[in-house]
Amino acid sequence: MSESKNAPLLLRAARGEKVERTPVWMMRQAGRYMKIYRDLREKYPSFRDRSENPDLAIEISLQPWHAFQPDGVIMFSDILTPLPGIGIDFDIIESKGPQITDPIRTQAQVDAMTDFNPEESLPFIKTILNTLRDEVGDASTVLGFVGAPWTLAAYAIEGKSSKNYSVIKNMAFSEPAILHNFLGKVADAIAQYVCYQIDCGAQVIQMFDSWAGQLSPQDYDIFALPYQKRVVDKVKAIHPDFPLILYISGSAGVLERMAKSGVDIISVDWTMDMAEARQRLGKEMLVQGNIDPGVLFGSQEFIKNRIIDTARKAGNWGHIMNLGHGVLVGTPEDNVRFFFETCKNVQSFL
Repeated sequence: MSESKNAPLLLRAARGEKVERTPVWMMRQAGRYMKIYRDLREKYPSFRDRSENPDLAIEISLQPWHAFQPDGVIMFSDILTPLPGIGIDFDIIESKGPQITDPIRTQAQVDAMTDFNPEESLPFIKTILNTLRDEVGDASTVLGFVGAPWTLAAYAIEGKSSKNYSVIKNMAFSEPAILHNFLGKVADAIAQYVCYQIDCGAQVIQMFDSWAGQLSPQDYDIFALPYQKRVVDKVKAIHPDFPLILYISGSAGVLERMAKSGVDIISVDWTMDMAEARQRLGKEMLVQGNIDPGVLFGSQEFIKNRIIDTARKAGNWGHIMNLGHGVLVGTPEDNVRFFFETCKNVQSFL
């Protein structure tokens, strides 16, 4: 690409280019571990207000950028944000997490889903992403994100977070036609949402299939992978060179299957050794991750050693440094700062 040499570091790495150092960002880098965020939350207690009011979402997205200068700035939002646009309302309760007002349980509810028009239902996304691009310029890469169909279905059908996913698995194994119909509609909406984020200024997008690790490998092949691939194929048909990342929590059992989705980068969680992940995925697949978020509660020497270990195992190409999941509440901000500084200088320790 003609603009490649002027593109930000993380974007060039996500395209598979050889870069001068490993780029770094963190999942949930904007959020509750930062005092500045907690202070703002006191003033604006509704999560949806914070994420759907452009001024607030922009301010929150940029808090870690101003504090730590990560190589990626991800918009402050939620994977459930597009659901009202297809007729599924939700709220996020601080102590309870996501709550779906009217969980999907019947074919009639699936039939009643509304056609998705992100320009109409999510106009604030355009303002957020446009402004983030203007704010960071070429100094950082602006990331968008979406939920994958299985994970969005898990929330929409369970009605909340779950420990065993018994409601959606009940549907999957006793009324699979309803679930497949729903997953297909969600996949088509998510593909539209990805393209909308690209049009609004996102440079890389991560798809979270957070709960697909709760499926057996054979059920992953039936209920998760085909719909991940449906999203990716629809996006790539319009934006063939756009970098897409896939993240699954608890992904060790389905790692090779993740690569079959067609994404460009696999984000590896911390339950797998990075050298093993690279071996299993092959030399051509780009990887992201995979430091245990709990490491950031350790001493700075401990943090540094884990960063060096991960960098060595990932090798000197095709790796974006990140945690294996989001930053944990209570993580010392100074350790987050140290993490970013160390990652940016890790080559000097290798």
